[in-house]
Amino acid sequence: MATGGASGDDLRKELTCAICLDFYKDPVILKCGHNFCRFCICLHWDENGDDYGYQCPQCRTVFNKRSFTKNYLVQNLVAKLDDLECLSSCSTPSKPVKLDGKCEQHGEELKLYCQTDKTPICVVCRESRSHRHHDVAPVLEVVNDMKMELKMRLMELNWQKSQCVKIIASDERTRSEIRSKKQRLKEKVEEDVGSLVQFLLDERDSLLESLDAEEVASMAVIDDNLKTVETEEEAIDKSIVNIHNQISGKTSFESLAETYNEVIHCKPFPSFESVNCSSDFTDFSGPFQLIMWKKMMHVLHTMPQNLTLDPDTAHPNLIISDFDTKVEEGRVRNQEPDLPARFTRFCGVLATAQYCSGQHYWEVDVRDKGVWYLGVTTECSNRKGFVSLAPSEGYWSICLQDRLYANGEHGRIPVADYWNSPRVGVYLDYDHGRLCFYDAVTMKRLYMFDTCFDEPVYPFFSPGKNDPGSRVQICHYY
Repeated sequence: MATGGASGDDLRKELTCAICLDFYKDPVILKCGHNFCRFCICLHWDENGDDYGYQCPQCRTVFNKRSFTKNYLVQNLVAKLDDLECLSSCSTPSKPVKLDGKCEQHGEELKLYCQTDKTPICVVCRESRSHRHHDVAPVLEVVNDMKMELKMRLMELNWQKSQCVKIIASDERTRSEIRSKKQRLKEKVEEDVGSLVQFLLDERDSLLESLDAEEVASMAVIDDNLKTVETEEEAIDKSIVNIHNQISGKTSFESLAETYNEVIHCKPFPSFESVNCSSDFTDFSGPFQLIMWKKMMHVLHTMPQNLTLDPDTAHPNLIISDFDTKVEEGRVRNQEPDLPARFTRFCGVLATAQYCSGQHYWEVDVRDKGVWYLGVTTECSNRKGFVSLAPSEGYWSICLQDRLYANGEHGRIPVADYWNSPRVGVYLDYDHGRLCFYDAVTMKRLYMFDTCFDEPVYPFFSPGKNDPGSRVQICHYY
Protein backbone atom coordinates (compact mmCIF):
# COMPACT_ATOMS: atom_id res chain seq x y z
CA MET A 1 0.00 0.00 0.00
CA ALA A 2 2.84 2.31 0.81
CA THR A 3 4.38 1.61 -2.55
CA GLY A 4 1.11 2.30 -4.32
CA GLY A 5 0.71 5.54 -2.42
CA ALA A 6 4.20 6.63 -3.28
CA SER A 7 3.71 5.83 -6.96
CA GLY A 8 0.43 7.79 -6.90
CA ASP A 9 2.22 10.78 -5.41
CA ASP A 10 4.94 10.49 -8.03
CA LEU A 11 2.34 10.38 -10.78
CA ARG A 12 0.59 13.44 -9.38
CA LYS A 13 3.95 15.18 -9.22
CA GLU A 14 4.70 14.32 -12.84
CA LEU A 15 1.31 15.64 -13.91
CA THR A 16 1.64 18.91 -11.95
CA CYS A 17 2.47 22.17 -13.74
CA ALA A 18 5.66 23.75 -12.39
CA ILE A 19 4.11 27.22 -12.66
CA CYS A 20 0.63 26.92 -11.14
CA LEU A 21 1.51 23.79 -9.07
CA ASP A 22 -1.73 22.12 -10.09
CA PHE A 23 -2.69 19.41 -12.57
CA TYR A 24 -2.04 20.34 -16.19
CA LYS A 25 -4.90 22.10 -17.91
CA ASP A 26 -4.59 22.07 -21.71
CA PRO A 27 -0.97 20.81 -21.41
CA VAL A 28 1.67 21.74 -24.01
CA ILE A 29 5.24 20.49 -24.41
CA LEU A 30 8.21 22.73 -25.29
CA LYS A 31 11.09 21.73 -27.55
CA CYS A 32 13.23 21.10 -24.46
CA GLY A 33 10.76 18.41 -23.32
CA HIS A 34 9.12 20.18 -20.36
CA ASN A 35 5.35 20.43 -20.00
CA PHE A 36 3.22 23.34 -18.81
CA CYS A 37 -0.36 24.52 -18.92
CA ARG A 38 -0.89 26.51 -22.12
CA PHE A 39 -2.19 29.48 -20.18
CA CYS A 40 0.65 29.32 -17.62
CA ILE A 41 3.49 29.28 -20.17
CA CYS A 42 1.86 32.06 -22.23
CA LEU A 43 1.44 34.16 -19.09
CA HIS A 44 5.06 33.49 -18.11
CA TRP A 45 6.35 34.54 -21.52
CA ASP A 46 4.14 37.65 -21.54
CA GLU A 47 5.67 38.72 -18.26
CA ASN A 48 9.27 37.58 -18.83
CA GLY A 49 9.78 37.33 -22.59
CA ASP A 50 11.81 40.00 -24.38
CA ASP A 51 13.62 40.72 -27.62
CA TYR A 52 16.32 38.21 -26.75
CA GLY A 53 13.96 35.22 -26.74
CA TYR A 54 11.78 33.11 -24.48
CA GLN A 55 13.10 30.82 -21.70
CA CYS A 56 11.84 27.52 -20.34
CA PRO A 57 11.04 28.21 -16.65
CA GLN A 58 12.64 24.89 -15.64
CA CYS A 59 15.83 24.37 -17.69
CA ARG A 60 16.26 28.00 -18.92
CA THR A 61 16.56 26.92 -22.54
CA VAL A 62 16.11 29.99 -24.78
CA PHE A 63 13.76 29.90 -27.79
CA ASN A 64 13.77 32.52 -30.54
CA LYS A 65 9.99 32.50 -30.72
CA ARG A 66 7.00 31.09 -28.91
CA SER A 67 6.84 27.46 -29.89
CA PHE A 68 5.07 24.53 -28.23
CA THR A 69 2.93 21.50 -29.12
CA LYS A 70 -0.23 20.21 -27.49
CA ASN A 71 0.60 17.12 -25.37
CA TYR A 72 -2.34 14.76 -25.77
CA LEU A 73 -0.63 11.99 -23.76
CA VAL A 74 -0.31 14.15 -20.65
CA GLN A 75 -3.84 15.43 -21.14
CA ASN A 76 -5.17 11.85 -21.19
CA LEU A 77 -3.12 10.93 -18.11
CA VAL A 78 -4.50 13.91 -16.21
CA ALA A 79 -8.04 12.92 -17.17
CA LYS A 80 -7.47 9.31 -16.01
CA LEU A 81 -5.87 10.49 -12.76
CA ASP A 82 -8.91 12.68 -12.14
CA ASP A 83 -11.15 9.64 -12.65
CA LEU A 84 -9.02 7.52 -10.29
CA GLU A 85 -9.05 10.20 -7.61
CA CYS A 86 -12.79 10.54 -8.03
CA LEU A 87 -13.22 6.76 -7.52
CA SER A 88 -10.92 6.74 -4.55
CA SER A 89 -12.73 9.66 -3.02
CA CYS A 90 -16.00 7.73 -3.43
CA SER A 91 -14.61 4.42 -2.05
CA THR A 92 -12.59 5.87 0.84
CA PRO A 93 -14.17 7.95 3.55
CA SER A 94 -13.26 11.59 3.39
CA LYS A 95 -14.19 14.59 5.36
CA PRO A 96 -17.78 15.34 4.47
CA VAL A 97 -18.51 18.70 3.03
CA LYS A 98 -20.89 20.26 5.45
CA LEU A 99 -23.64 22.39 3.98
CA ASP A 100 -25.97 24.48 6.03
CA GLY A 101 -29.23 22.64 6.68
CA LYS A 102 -30.54 19.31 5.39
CA CYS A 103 -32.79 18.18 2.61
CA GLU A 104 -36.22 19.65 3.30
CA GLN A 105 -37.97 16.64 1.78
CA HIS A 106 -35.93 13.75 3.17
CA GLY A 107 -34.01 15.17 6.12
CA GLU A 108 -30.72 13.77 4.73
CA GLU A 109 -27.41 15.62 4.44
CA LEU A 110 -26.87 17.44 1.15
CA LYS A 111 -23.88 15.42 -0.14
CA LEU A 112 -24.63 15.66 -3.88
CA TYR A 113 -24.94 18.53 -6.34
CA CYS A 114 -27.35 18.54 -9.28
CA GLN A 115 -25.55 20.16 -12.22
CA THR A 116 -28.81 20.43 -14.15
CA ASP A 117 -30.80 22.29 -11.49
CA LYS A 118 -27.70 23.95 -9.93
CA THR A 119 -28.69 22.95 -6.40
CA PRO A 120 -27.42 20.64 -3.63
CA ILE A 121 -29.40 17.42 -3.11
CA CYS A 122 -29.28 14.36 -0.88
CA VAL A 123 -28.80 10.72 -1.91
CA VAL A 124 -32.54 10.12 -1.77
CA CYS A 125 -33.19 13.03 -4.11
CA ARG A 126 -30.70 11.47 -6.53
CA GLU A 127 -33.03 8.47 -6.98
CA SER A 128 -36.19 10.51 -7.13
CA ARG A 129 -37.99 11.31 -10.33
CA SER A 130 -36.94 14.97 -10.05
CA HIS A 131 -33.20 14.24 -10.42
CA ARG A 132 -33.00 10.64 -11.68
CA HIS A 133 -31.85 11.62 -15.20
CA HIS A 134 -29.91 14.74 -14.20
CA ASP A 135 -26.14 15.26 -14.16
CA VAL A 136 -25.23 14.75 -10.50
CA ALA A 137 -21.78 14.85 -8.83
CA PRO A 138 -20.49 14.68 -5.25
CA VAL A 139 -20.36 18.06 -3.55
CA LEU A 140 -16.64 17.52 -2.78
CA GLU A 141 -15.87 17.07 -6.46
CA VAL A 142 -17.98 20.07 -7.40
CA VAL A 143 -16.23 22.18 -4.77
CA ASN A 144 -12.81 21.11 -6.07
CA ASP A 145 -13.87 21.92 -9.63
CA MET A 146 -15.17 25.30 -8.56
CA LYS A 147 -11.97 26.06 -6.70
CA MET A 148 -9.92 25.00 -9.74
CA GLU A 149 -11.98 27.22 -12.05
CA LEU A 150 -11.75 30.10 -9.58
CA LYS A 151 -7.99 29.60 -9.38
CA MET A 152 -7.69 29.68 -13.15
CA ARG A 153 -9.94 32.70 -13.26
CA LEU A 154 -7.76 34.33 -10.61
CA MET A 155 -4.70 33.69 -12.75
CA GLU A 156 -6.47 35.19 -15.75
CA LEU A 157 -7.49 38.23 -13.73
CA ASN A 158 -3.94 38.63 -12.40
CA TRP A 159 -2.64 38.40 -15.97
CA GLN A 160 -5.19 40.95 -17.17
CA LYS A 161 -4.23 43.20 -14.27
CA SER A 162 -0.54 42.90 -15.21
CA GLN A 163 -1.45 43.86 -18.77
CA CYS A 164 -3.38 46.88 -17.47
CA VAL A 165 -0.39 47.87 -15.34
CA LYS A 166 1.90 47.55 -18.38
CA ILE A 167 -0.43 49.64 -20.53
CA ILE A 168 -0.80 52.29 -17.84
CA ALA A 169 2.98 52.46 -17.38
CA SER A 170 3.49 52.63 -21.15
CA ASP A 171 0.88 55.37 -21.55
CA GLU A 172 2.40 57.31 -18.66
CA ARG A 173 5.81 57.07 -20.31
CA THR A 174 4.32 58.15 -23.63
CA ARG A 175 2.57 61.09 -21.98
CA SER A 176 5.80 62.10 -20.26
CA GLU A 177 7.71 61.80 -23.54
CA ILE A 178 5.11 63.92 -25.35
CA ARG A 179 5.35 66.61 -22.69
CA SER A 180 9.15 66.54 -22.78
CA LYS A 181 9.19 66.65 -26.59
CA LYS A 182 6.68 69.50 -26.58
CA GLN A 183 8.81 71.41 -24.08
CA ARG A 184 11.96 70.89 -26.17
CA LEU A 185 10.16 72.03 -29.32
CA LYS A 186 8.70 75.01 -27.47
CA GLU A 187 12.17 76.05 -26.37
CA LYS A 188 13.46 75.58 -29.92
CA VAL A 189 10.61 77.64 -31.39
CA GLU A 190 11.20 80.39 -28.85
CA GLU A 191 14.94 80.32 -29.52
CA ASP A 192 14.70 80.24 -33.33
CA VAL A 193 11.87 82.74 -33.66
CA GLY A 194 13.37 84.86 -30.89
CA SER A 195 16.68 85.09 -32.75
CA LEU A 196 14.84 86.22 -35.90
CA VAL A 197 12.78 88.75 -33.94
CA GLN A 198 15.91 90.03 -32.20
CA PHE A 199 17.68 90.31 -35.54
CA LEU A 200 14.80 92.37 -36.95
CA LEU A 201 14.68 94.56 -33.86
CA ASP A 202 18.44 95.17 -34.04
CA GLU A 203 18.17 95.99 -37.75
CA ARG A 204 15.28 98.36 -37.05
CA ASP A 205 17.21 100.12 -34.29
CA SER A 206 20.30 100.41 -36.50
CA LEU A 207 18.28 101.87 -39.39
CA LEU A 208 16.52 104.37 -37.10
CA GLU A 209 19.84 105.43 -35.58
CA SER A 210 21.32 106.01 -39.06
CA LEU A 211 18.21 107.93 -40.04
CA ASP A 212 18.54 110.14 -36.95
CA ALA A 213 22.24 110.72 -37.64
CA GLU A 214 21.56 111.84 -41.23
CA GLU A 215 18.83 114.17 -40.00
CA VAL A 216 21.18 115.71 -37.37
CA ALA A 217 23.92 116.27 -39.99
CA SER A 218 21.51 118.03 -42.36
CA MET A 219 20.04 120.15 -39.60
CA ALA A 220 23.52 121.28 -38.47
CA VAL A 221 24.32 122.71 -41.95
CA ILE A 222 20.99 124.50 -42.06
CA ASP A 223 21.45 125.93 -38.56
CA ASP A 224 24.91 127.33 -39.43
CA ASN A 225 23.59 129.00 -42.58
CA LEU A 226 20.62 130.49 -40.68
CA LYS A 227 22.92 131.91 -38.00
CA THR A 228 25.11 133.65 -40.60
CA VAL A 229 22.18 135.07 -42.56
CA GLU A 230 20.46 136.30 -39.40
CA THR A 231 23.67 138.20 -38.38
CA GLU A 232 23.87 139.91 -41.77
CA GLU A 233 20.16 140.68 -41.59
CA GLU A 234 20.70 142.57 -38.33
CA ALA A 235 23.51 144.66 -39.92
CA ILE A 236 21.30 145.47 -42.91
CA ASP A 237 18.42 146.51 -40.64
CA LYS A 238 20.78 148.83 -38.74
CA SER A 239 21.96 150.49 -41.99
CA ILE A 240 18.37 150.94 -43.19
CA VAL A 241 17.35 152.70 -39.98
CA ASN A 242 20.42 154.94 -40.09
CA ILE A 243 19.72 156.01 -43.70
CA HIS A 244 16.06 156.75 -42.88
CA ASN A 245 17.15 158.97 -40.02
CA GLN A 246 19.63 160.90 -42.20
CA ILE A 247 17.10 161.43 -44.97
CA SER A 248 14.08 162.42 -42.98
CA GLY A 249 15.60 164.08 -39.91
CA LYS A 250 17.46 167.33 -39.35
CA THR A 251 21.05 166.33 -39.00
CA SER A 252 24.34 168.13 -39.37
CA PHE A 253 26.47 167.87 -42.43
CA GLU A 254 29.14 166.02 -40.53
CA SER A 255 26.66 163.29 -39.48
CA LEU A 256 25.27 163.01 -43.01
CA ALA A 257 28.79 162.76 -44.52
CA GLU A 258 29.73 160.08 -41.99
CA THR A 259 26.63 158.01 -42.80
CA TYR A 260 27.23 158.48 -46.48
CA ASN A 261 30.80 157.25 -46.26
CA GLU A 262 29.73 154.24 -44.19
CA VAL A 263 26.95 153.17 -46.54
CA ILE A 264 28.25 154.14 -49.96
CA HIS A 265 31.94 153.34 -49.56
CA CYS A 266 31.60 150.19 -47.34
CA LYS A 267 32.01 146.63 -48.66
CA PRO A 268 28.89 145.39 -50.36
CA PHE A 269 26.85 142.87 -48.45
CA PRO A 270 27.62 139.30 -49.54
CA SER A 271 25.02 137.33 -51.47
CA PHE A 272 23.35 134.49 -49.56
CA GLU A 273 21.64 131.35 -50.73
CA SER A 274 19.49 128.82 -48.95
CA VAL A 275 21.17 125.56 -48.05
CA ASN A 276 20.79 123.04 -50.84
CA CYS A 277 20.94 119.95 -48.64
CA SER A 278 17.38 118.79 -48.59
CA SER A 279 18.23 115.11 -47.94
CA ASP A 280 16.29 112.48 -49.86
CA PHE A 281 17.60 109.86 -47.46
CA THR A 282 18.66 107.83 -50.47
CA ASP A 283 20.34 105.22 -48.28
CA PHE A 284 16.92 104.44 -46.86
CA SER A 285 14.86 104.41 -50.03
CA GLY A 286 15.60 100.77 -50.94
CA PRO A 287 13.47 97.67 -50.35
CA PHE A 288 13.88 97.30 -46.58
CA GLN A 289 12.23 93.89 -46.38
CA LEU A 290 14.36 92.41 -49.16
CA ILE A 291 17.55 93.89 -47.70
CA MET A 292 16.76 92.50 -44.26
CA TRP A 293 15.75 89.12 -45.74
CA LYS A 294 19.11 88.91 -47.48
CA LYS A 295 20.91 89.74 -44.25
CA MET A 296 18.64 87.36 -42.32
CA MET A 297 19.81 84.40 -44.40
CA HIS A 298 23.14 84.57 -42.62
CA VAL A 299 21.53 84.04 -39.20
CA LEU A 300 19.33 81.09 -40.25
CA HIS A 301 20.32 77.66 -38.96
CA THR A 302 19.07 76.12 -42.22
CA MET A 303 19.18 78.33 -45.27
CA PRO A 304 18.40 77.43 -48.90
CA GLN A 305 21.41 75.82 -50.49
CA ASN A 306 22.63 76.52 -54.00
CA LEU A 307 23.03 73.02 -55.38
CA THR A 308 24.54 72.17 -58.75
CA LEU A 309 24.01 69.08 -60.87
CA ASP A 310 26.70 66.49 -61.56
CA PRO A 311 26.86 65.83 -65.34
CA ASP A 312 28.86 62.64 -64.73
CA THR A 313 25.76 61.04 -63.20
CA ALA A 314 23.20 62.25 -65.76
CA HIS A 315 21.34 59.84 -68.05
CA PRO A 316 22.61 60.22 -71.67
CA ASN A 317 19.25 61.65 -72.75
CA LEU A 318 19.44 64.54 -70.30
CA ILE A 319 20.80 68.02 -71.05
CA ILE A 320 22.42 69.98 -68.20
CA SER A 321 22.58 73.79 -68.61
CA ASP A 322 22.41 77.17 -66.83
CA PHE A 323 25.60 76.66 -64.86
CA ASP A 324 24.60 73.08 -63.98
CA THR A 325 21.30 74.05 -62.37
CA LYS A 326 18.78 73.06 -65.08
CA VAL A 327 18.04 69.57 -66.45
CA GLU A 328 15.74 68.66 -69.32
CA GLU A 329 15.16 65.71 -71.60
CA GLY A 330 16.88 66.02 -74.96
CA ARG A 331 15.75 64.69 -78.31
CA VAL A 332 19.09 63.08 -79.10
CA ARG A 333 21.02 60.63 -76.94
CA ASN A 334 24.42 62.01 -75.95
CA GLN A 335 27.49 59.86 -76.48
CA GLU A 336 28.63 59.90 -72.89
CA PRO A 337 30.96 57.33 -71.29
CA ASP A 338 29.23 54.82 -69.01
CA LEU A 339 30.64 55.97 -65.68
CA PRO A 340 29.90 53.97 -62.49
CA ALA A 341 27.65 56.67 -61.03
CA ARG A 342 25.69 57.38 -64.26
CA PHE A 343 22.02 56.46 -64.66
CA THR A 344 21.54 54.23 -67.69
CA ARG A 345 17.76 53.68 -67.83
CA PHE A 346 16.08 55.98 -65.30
CA CYS A 347 16.29 59.61 -66.52
CA GLY A 348 17.91 60.92 -63.38
CA VAL A 349 20.85 63.04 -62.27
CA LEU A 350 22.50 63.64 -58.90
CA ALA A 351 23.65 66.86 -57.30
CA THR A 352 27.31 67.30 -56.49
CA ALA A 353 26.52 67.81 -52.78
CA GLN A 354 26.90 64.84 -50.44
CA TYR A 355 25.30 64.82 -46.99
CA CYS A 356 26.21 62.60 -44.05
CA SER A 357 25.03 64.83 -41.16
CA GLY A 358 23.18 68.04 -40.34
CA GLN A 359 20.09 69.81 -41.69
CA HIS A 360 19.79 70.91 -45.33
CA TYR A 361 17.16 72.58 -47.52
CA TRP A 362 16.91 73.27 -51.23
CA GLU A 363 14.18 74.33 -53.64
CA VAL A 364 13.39 73.16 -57.15
CA ASP A 365 11.49 75.05 -59.84
CA VAL A 366 8.96 72.69 -61.49
CA ARG A 367 6.62 75.23 -63.05
CA ASP A 368 4.63 73.99 -66.05
CA LYS A 369 6.18 70.54 -65.64
CA GLY A 370 3.80 67.58 -65.93
CA VAL A 371 6.20 64.85 -64.81
CA TRP A 372 9.10 64.99 -62.34
CA TYR A 373 10.86 63.07 -59.57
CA LEU A 374 12.66 64.63 -56.59
CA GLY A 375 14.35 63.18 -53.53
CA VAL A 376 17.59 61.76 -52.17
CA THR A 377 19.45 58.52 -52.78
CA THR A 378 22.30 56.74 -51.07
CA GLU A 379 25.85 56.71 -52.34
CA CYS A 380 25.72 52.99 -53.19
CA SER A 381 22.20 52.80 -54.66
CA ASN A 382 21.62 51.12 -58.02
CA ARG A 383 21.68 53.38 -61.09
CA LYS A 384 22.06 50.77 -63.80
CA GLY A 385 19.08 49.36 -65.66
CA PHE A 386 15.74 49.31 -63.88
CA VAL A 387 15.73 51.48 -60.75
CA SER A 388 13.26 50.77 -57.94
CA LEU A 389 12.45 54.01 -56.13
CA ALA A 390 11.75 52.20 -52.85
CA PRO A 391 13.32 53.23 -49.53
CA SER A 392 14.75 49.72 -49.12
CA GLU A 393 16.63 50.29 -52.39
CA GLY A 394 18.11 53.56 -51.14
CA TYR A 395 15.63 56.02 -52.74
CA TRP A 396 13.29 58.40 -50.89
CA SER A 397 11.29 60.56 -53.28
CA ILE A 398 8.01 62.05 -54.46
CA CYS A 399 6.84 62.33 -58.06
CA LEU A 400 4.22 64.04 -60.19
CA GLN A 401 2.38 61.87 -62.71
CA ASP A 402 -1.21 63.04 -63.21
CA ARG A 403 -1.21 63.56 -59.42
CA LEU A 404 1.32 63.87 -56.62
CA TYR A 405 2.70 60.63 -55.15
CA ALA A 406 5.25 59.50 -52.58
CA ASN A 407 7.26 56.46 -53.67
CA GLY A 408 6.79 54.05 -50.75
CA GLU A 409 8.05 50.59 -50.02
CA HIS A 410 5.10 48.83 -51.65
CA GLY A 411 4.20 51.26 -54.41
CA ARG A 412 3.01 54.81 -54.79
CA ILE A 413 1.23 56.63 -51.98
CA PRO A 414 -1.21 59.38 -53.13
CA VAL A 415 -0.27 62.77 -51.64
CA ALA A 416 -2.37 65.35 -53.52
CA ASP A 417 -4.92 65.20 -56.34
CA TYR A 418 -3.92 68.54 -57.81
CA TRP A 419 -0.59 70.35 -58.11
CA ASN A 420 -0.05 73.89 -59.36
CA SER A 421 2.76 75.29 -57.22
CA PRO A 422 5.84 76.42 -59.16
CA ARG A 423 8.38 75.24 -56.56
CA VAL A 424 9.03 72.26 -54.31
CA GLY A 425 11.11 72.53 -51.14
CA VAL A 426 13.13 69.55 -49.87
CA TYR A 427 14.26 69.44 -46.23
CA LEU A 428 16.75 66.80 -45.07
CA ASP A 429 17.43 66.19 -41.37
CA TYR A 430 20.09 63.51 -41.72
CA ASP A 431 20.78 62.94 -38.03
CA HIS A 432 17.09 62.35 -37.18
CA GLY A 433 16.40 60.36 -40.37
CA ARG A 434 13.75 62.67 -41.80
CA LEU A 435 13.13 63.82 -45.36
CA CYS A 436 10.28 66.31 -45.84
CA PHE A 437 8.80 67.78 -49.00
CA TYR A 438 7.08 71.20 -49.01
CA ASP A 439 5.09 73.42 -51.29
CA ALA A 440 7.82 76.07 -51.36
CA VAL A 441 5.30 78.91 -51.90
CA THR A 442 3.02 78.24 -48.92
CA MET A 443 5.56 76.09 -46.99
CA LYS A 444 2.85 73.47 -46.44
CA ARG A 445 4.38 70.06 -45.80
CA LEU A 446 3.42 67.54 -48.47
CA TYR A 447 4.99 64.31 -47.18
CA MET A 448 7.62 63.08 -44.74
CA PHE A 449 9.80 59.96 -44.77
CA ASP A 450 10.84 58.80 -41.29
CA THR A 451 13.82 56.49 -41.65
CA CYS A 452 17.44 55.98 -40.65
CA PHE A 453 20.29 56.89 -42.99
CA ASP A 454 23.32 54.64 -42.60
CA GLU A 455 25.40 56.03 -45.47
CA PRO A 456 25.86 59.39 -47.25
CA VAL A 457 23.03 60.59 -49.49
CA TYR A 458 22.83 62.79 -52.60
CA PRO A 459 19.90 64.90 -53.85
CA PHE A 460 18.59 63.50 -57.12
CA PHE A 461 16.35 64.99 -59.82
CA SER A 462 14.48 63.71 -62.86
CA PRO A 463 12.39 65.56 -65.48
CA GLY A 464 10.71 62.27 -66.44
CA LYS A 465 10.61 60.67 -69.89
CA ASN A 466 8.84 61.45 -73.16
CA ASP A 467 8.41 65.11 -72.23
CA PRO A 468 11.20 66.91 -74.17
CA GLY A 469 11.50 70.67 -73.78
CA SER A 470 10.22 70.93 -70.21
CA ARG A 471 12.77 71.36 -67.47
CA VAL A 472 13.45 71.05 -63.76
CA GLN A 473 15.72 73.72 -62.28
CA ILE A 474 17.40 74.17 -58.90
CA CYS A 475 16.61 77.57 -57.34
CA HIS A 476 19.51 79.78 -56.21
CA TYR A 477 18.90 82.63 -53.77
CA TYR A 478 22.32 84.18 -53.19
